[in-house]
Amino acid sequence: MDGWLLFEITLAGLGTGGLYALTGLAFVLIYKATRVVNIAIGEMLMLGAYLFFAFSSGAGLPIWLAVPGALLASGAFGALIERVAIRPMLGESPISSFMVTVGLSSILVGLVELVWTADQQRLPEFMPQQHVVIGQAFVAPKIFYGFWIAVLLIAAALLLFRFWRGGVALRATAGDQMAAYSVGIDVPRVFSLAWVAAAMIAAVAGIVVGSIGGISSAMGVFGLSVLVVVIFGGLDSVLGSLVGGAIVGIVEALVGFYAGGEYKLLATFSLLVLILLVRPYGLFGTHEIERL
Repeated sequence: MDGWLLFEITLAGLGTGGLYALTGLAFVLIYKATRVVNIAIGEMLMLGAYLFFAFSSGAGLPIWLAVPGALLASGAFGALIERVAIRPMLGESPISSFMVTVGLSSILVGLVELVWTADQQRLPEFMPQQHVVIGQAFVAPKIFYGFWIAVLLIAAALLLFRFWRGGVALRATAGDQMAAYSVGIDVPRVFSLAWVAAAMIAAVAGIVVGSIGGISSAMGVFGLSVLVVVIFGGLDSVLGSLVGGAIVGIVEALVGFYAGGEYKLLATFSLLVLILLVRPYGLFGTHEIERL
């Protein structure tokens, strides 16, 4: 096997893995704060991409206005979903909240097809077009710059959660909701903050993914690989989503190149089964002890 070819495939896999990790961060953020398994994360990503499309191509706004417009609209949608669909489920069984997000994913697909149809659309070009060369390896510019956008946003999000007061409240709520209540933290407000932040992070990922391969109502399939990433790394582990994103991205790139794109999902789900047989809580997931 040519070493530079393998390096090139690995770089492409890391580029995709960065977007998986970014979306996985949004998933973990919601789960850590609210214990809701949000199966609609792929559709939230899709909605962010379509909102950017609406502001840029539909309304004719420049990119520097369309991007923040899409992020703000996505954040507002995240707050609406938390208030209308998730908060009333507090105290209910986890499967009930899970089924709400399953219904949400179908609603979002239907909404997108109703407004923009199911036809594939192209987003305006906003990233450099010149190929990136590292040694003798060629990297597609959108993959390269998309990876660094993901890395920078992940770093910014982690710094905010570490030092910003709202991030500290979110981490406290994720650690122990009752203890957070006892020290005066407004837990429902933190829940809303988690959904707003997750929706905005997913929107960034959706804009980058859409700029690479176009947008359509089937973009939510991206969420299947993200689900593998977060289960692989651990549902409540930010580090797990980052490591899992890189591993799944590289595995998909290698399998897609050498076996064909139709085998990528098969490879990732096979990898998921293998890791769960060894570590049922994922690579870095919390081992929860239940007393009967």
